[in-house]
Order: sequence, then structure tokens, then C-alpha cells
Amino acid sequence: MSSDNLTAILYGIEDIRLEQRPIPNIKDDQVLLRMDSIGICGSDVHYLVHGRIGEFILQKPMVMGHESSGVVHKVGKSVTHLKVGDRVAIEPGVPCRYCENCKQGKYNLCPGMIFCATPPVDGNLTRYYAHAADFCFKLPDHVTMEEGSLLEPLSVGIHACRRANIGLGTKVLILGAGPIGLSVLISALSMGAGGIIITDILDERLKLAKELGATHTLIVSRDLKEEDLVKKVHDILGTAPDVSIDCSGLEATNRLALLATKSAGCVVIVGCGPPDVKIPLISALTREIDIRGVFRYCNDYPAALALVSSGKINVKKMMTHHFDMEETKKAFDTARYNRDGAIKVIIHCTPRDENNPKPF
Repeated sequence: MSSDNLTAILYGIEDIRLEQRPIPNIKDDQVLLRMDSIGICGSDVHYLVHGRIGEFILQKPMVMGHESSGVVHKVGKSVTHLKVGDRVAIEPGVPCRYCENCKQGKYNLCPGMIFCATPPVDGNLTRYYAHAADFCFKLPDHVTMEEGSLLEPLSVGIHACRRANIGLGTKVLILGAGPIGLSVLISALSMGAGGIIITDILDERLKLAKELGATHTLIVSRDLKEEDLVKKVHDILGTAPDVSIDCSGLEATNRLALLATKSAGCVVIVGCGPPDVKIPLISALTREIDIRGVFRYCNDYPAALALVSSGKINVKKMMTHHFDMEETKKAFDTARYNRDGAIKVIIHCTPRDENNPKPF
């Protein structure tokens, strides 16, 4: 085993460093992974810029990264479903498994959740990482390591669509065309959505959304009045949406989702914005709109893997930039400022394509 365990550590706001750390030991129910691909999430950037997300506050140095894949390097004594050399996608949250939420199948709400790169828990942007074996999902031979890392945001999209009860013919409004909004888009399409309009402030993101199957796109300008935006959504879609999914989390997008959705429809809020916002609640109540939250995902990784491995969902188009681990700071700069149309930035802890399927 190489002694190189280069690790990306966030020490504080605007202070990310690459350092060597000891290779971790594993428990009987864990595997030691040689990490391969790690995607940069908006939450990673948020910690870098602000040092916190809501009640999760960076108070000590923290290893970054949670959208990830790796190769099994060592298995614990009680692990039977994985072996050395298996390529896996890593679900980054490990619950207690014993609390009421866990027993009811809602482990994403476990109060004892250990989630990568969420203070005070270290992430997995490192050469070697120990993780619970039952939260590692073996990749089929034809699925790439990068696709494995993108099962994480895709699982958010699937969970949001399941919360919205999207089905055949559902008319959907998606607010925000970043990686999560695009994941919601392709998930909704796989579930049979009948018409999808997606909004953003960046035209290049909407162009990609169109390529991925969006029926309609809408550039949102700050110059437009709220009532005009609602009318535009209705006019473009041809009706009020059955479901609106807010992937931006801003007060303006919260409001637009509630105002644009049809009576008896559903609004799902995925994006995390300010802790307190002003919304048209009485309008939503008198029209019996369901308002539902999304917190990560729960039992969605198997579905994400099945959709990707079957070819029904293509996440490759979201990958816009690739960096070696030594270029971590440049990678974060690219993701943070959306340089060169960045959508999903991937950091490679091992040489790119080393663990990918070989072409025939």
C-alpha cells in the first residue's frame, strides 16, 4: 500500500489545504477505499466561502468531499458482499440504524447521522478512506467511476421527485438548473413527467437542460415582476404546473414556486437558502398546496444506480471539468465562479480513467 494519503482539508473560510494524513484503520463492518472520483457540491463551496450551512458550522479543520466513488482496497472481517478490487459508489451518510427514524425507513432524518464533509465529520476527498460497507454500492463493469460519484446528486433528484409523487403526465416546474436541478430534471423524465419547464439566470445551463430533455426553459431576470414570471410559466407550459421543485432555495424562488403551482398541487423545496423567508403562505393554504421539504435522500442510491447502469439516465453531460487532486484549489475556484460554463467539477484522486472500463 502506498503511504501517500494526500487529503484536502478546509481549515476555515477561504482556507483549503492539501496535506498528508495517516491511512485510516477499518472496523469489521467497513471497507478501506482507494478513492477515485469526487464531485464538488454546492455545499462544499458554501463551507469554503461562508464556513457554515445553517446550524452546521465549521469549528475545526474538516476533510472536504462527499460525491464520490472508489475501489475497495481492504475489507473488514464481517463484510461479505464486497471484495478487494470492487469499484463502488459511496453513499456518504451513515445513520445509527437503531433510532425511530431509521427503523421507519427514514434514515436520512436520523439524529445521529454521520455525513461526509458536514461539520464536524470529515469527508472523503483523500487518497484512502474508510466507510461502512453497507453504504457502498458495487458498480457494474460498464459504469464509470465518474458516473458513480454522480449517483449522489442524482439521488437527491430522485428523492425530490418521489417526494413530489411525479408520475405519468405530471407537469413540472423546476427552479434552478445547477447540478441538482438537472438531476431533478432527468429523474422526473425517467418517472414519466409530461412537460417540464426549468428556470435559471444562466443561459448555458438552460441549453444543457434542453439537451437533457427539458420541454421548456426560461431565463429569470431580476427586472421581471413576480406576477409576470408566474404568467410566463403558465403561458410557456400551457397550464399551471402540477408540481414545482425549488432547487435554488432563494426567497424569490420559494415564492415563485408557491404562486405558480396549480391549486391542490405540490411544492417541494430542495435548495437551502436563508433560515427565514417571506412567502405567500395564505395563498398556498387557500389553494391547498402541499409544501414538502427534502433533506438529502433515503433508499435512493439503488434506483440511481439502476437508472444510470440501464442507460435510461445520462449524467455524463453534467460533467464539465476534470482536475487532478493536486489541482484541488483550482477545481474549487472553477466550481465557485462557474468558470467556462462549469456545471459539475470532478476531482480525480487517482489518474483519470485508471479504474474505468477499458474500451473494446
